[in-house]
Amino acid sequence: MERPVIVVHGGAWHIPAPLREAFHEGCRQAAGAGWAVLLSGGTALDAVEVAVRVLEDNPVYDAGRGSHSNSKGEVELDAFIMDGRTLELGAVAAVKRVKNPITLARRIMESNEHAFVVGDGAEVWAQTLGIPLCDPAELLGQPESTVAMPEDSWMPPGMQLPADTVGAVALDLAGNLAVGTSTGGTPNKRPGRVGDTPLVGCGAYADNAAGAAAATGWGERLMRLVLSKSACDLLAQGWTPQAAAEHLVAQLERRVAGYGGMIIVDRHGQVGLAHNTPHLSFAVIRVGEEMLSGTEVPKGLLGGAG
Repeated sequence: MERPVIVVHGGAWHIPAPLREAFHEGCRQAAGAGWAVLLSGGTALDAVEVAVRVLEDNPVYDAGRGSHSNSKGEVELDAFIMDGRTLELGAVAAVKRVKNPITLARRIMESNEHAFVVGDGAEVWAQTLGIPLCDPAELLGQPESTVAMPEDSWMPPGMQLPADTVGAVALDLAGNLAVGTSTGGTPNKRPGRVGDTPLVGCGAYADNAAGAAAATGWGERLMRLVLSKSACDLLAQGWTPQAAAEHLVAQLERRVAGYGGMIIVDRHGQVGLAHNTPHLSFAVIRVGEEMLSGTEVPKGLLGGAG
């Protein structure tokens, strides 16, 4: 078994050329932070929380400090975390005053009271859990009118961009898996809209018996296939992570005309990444290897679906 392993992503969409280096470097920093946790003997759960916090704190991504506004000019953030050892999970949606919703999601998971809390209730609970609230203005990224759109006609009808949800999957030295995701949602969304990110099995799933997966992209289509739980089911059947990622992204497009990407780590430390969007920003760190990173996953980088 190859461990530890960490994989992070910064979203799957058409990343304009001037932003690609920033997206690339942000993923490298997040993976490095999570890797340091793993090398010190920390848990996969600690590693994914740390990595996602780094991405939330980077205003280049639509999560945490870089979140896009809804149609009323307000931010509404979602996040999810899951422990593959216990199958415990925590999720929040539509929070407006929490700088790092991934940490709130974890604290909710550890409360052993509820698993998924939204809106004002989540913010009130954040305070009781010792998580301070912030000014929503601190979380507002680019106004909708300035969001960079594709340079060509790639964007499919009905899909809003960017789709730069952030996420991380990790396997620690003890063989435990975890996953975390966070997003500010699609630009100019209707107030109260929630995508796949905080929905268990859709935006993310982790199970020590199989693996951990995180999805990103067009949330309304991703959730129809419960994409991340489907990935773990395929791993349990003996599929490699790369084969599972490529198969599910193809299914996403074929079955529901959806677009996005996936990152996967199985219980053996094998990695899979795939996307059907022009770009997927990512970084991978494994034992004995140089960090892999970029804004596109070259064919054959981690082995094909064959």
